[in-house]
Amino acid sequence: MKILLVDDHAVVRHGCASLLSAALPEVQLSEAGSGEEALQRVQEGIPSLIIMDIGLPGISGLETTRRLRQRLPQLRVLFFSMHDELHIVRQALELGASGYLTKRVSTEVLVEAVRRTLAGHLYIEQPLATLLACNHLAHDGHDPRLRDMTQREFEIFVMLARGLSTRQIAERLCISNKTVSNHQTLLKNKLQVVSQAELVHLAIDTGVLRTGERGGVERLSA
Repeated sequence: MKILLVDDHAVVRHGCASLLSAALPEVQLSEAGSGEEALQRVQEGIPSLIIMDIGLPGISGLETTRRLRQRLPQLRVLFFSMHDELHIVRQALELGASGYLTKRVSTEVLVEAVRRTLAGHLYIEQPLATLLACNHLAHDGHDPRLRDMTQREFEIFVMLARGLSTRQIAERLCISNKTVSNHQTLLKNKLQVVSQAELVHLAIDTGVLRTGERGGVERLSA
């Protein structure tokens, strides 16, 4: 398998290359410092995955991806960018991106995202996936009770609906059990539910949770 790293910062490229070489020794890595160079590299050999920055000199990562996927619609592109604005994330996904990460993610998340996208899955950094899902619910005619939820409230709502305990939620979000309990009380008031069963039914009715989906959650997908 071949991975092409596209970033105009040599330090970022070399750091990612070292990290991925150690974690995925079976992968061959090449680099490009601009969109134009990336187009040339792909002409020389189609990679299994491109890790693409957005803020490139010359043509942007988005435009580079558009041109590449016009010629090679099966090409997998994982965006790795400083940008976390939802309209940019949406543009990337509309271009057919296989994933989107910000450069603040841990090395473990980057490696997992590369593994997942190489396997043909969509991978979106959890906070971005949550924001996309929450924004979609707020503007797509869903139950109006969900429209005023914050990102943190939505995360806890989904985890509660999927059956996670207060302790499990606290561990995943790195907050105290008391904070989770307070959010749970406020959520029930905001959503006008009095029991866990009603909360689960609301999640199913609004499409947040599919029947049979209860259980552990590692990452939210948009």
